[in-house]
Amino acid sequence: MNALTSARTAAVATRRTARRTAGTLLGSAVELRTPRPEVVLTFDDGPEPGGTDQVLTALASAGASATFFVLLTRVRRHRALLDEVLAAGHEVALHGVDHRALPSLPPDEVARLVRAGRAELEDATGRPVRWFRPPYGRQTFRNWRAVTAAGMVPVLWGPTTWDWKDVTVAERVAKAQQGIRPGAIVLAHDGFAGPADGACDGPPPVLHRGELIAGVLEGYAGRGLAARSLEHALDAGELVRETWFPG
Repeated sequence: MNALTSARTAAVATRRTARRTAGTLLGSAVELRTPRPEVVLTFDDGPEPGGTDQVLTALASAGASATFFVLLTRVRRHRALLDEVLAAGHEVALHGVDHRALPSLPPDEVARLVRAGRAELEDATGRPVRWFRPPYGRQTFRNWRAVTAAGMVPVLWGPTTWDWKDVTVAERVAKAQQGIRPGAIVLAHDGFAGPADGACDGPPPVLHRGELIAGVLEGYAGRGLAARSLEHALDAGELVRETWFPG
């Protein structure tokens, strides 16, 4: 490692330490501190036929659990799939009423949507909703304050599966192993948000989500790591928070 690379690495570490120090007051969850060999597996943008069902099969085969950050636009269309997620013992959290980026909305509307979304999802599941993941991971301080005022914790991520990119399955599985360690929060998707959900992200990628997750879980098992929902992993861990306001 040359001097320039070393200096950049040190600068990144310093900035992260500062964000985590500030995160004790203004933080979003980015990982867990845990003594158990577990990672937190999360899925966004569902429920979606042909995606959520494949993922549920892969999770069941591996004996894994996960947290599903759902869109209410999709819950309303595919309520039976939400019931399948719950029946399989997984945790359900809120990704949004729709997939519009929070900073693109008036602050008062964000506060209204978050509160209404939480109430609607709790009514649908019959369970408290603790976690919120901002669409695209984008939030301002005012958005963060609206989420926390509604009684929820914003949850971001570390490793990802690249399941929104046009890359090979092998590349996706390899990407999901980068930076993996106990307590990591892994981002995956069981659906793909489209225009009907307020998203404008182009055509969905072509992939079998169940096969991808099976490969990811096999890789984690080879490292001695089990995949769990956030709710389950917190039995023996605690949240690590960072300030995160990319806007």
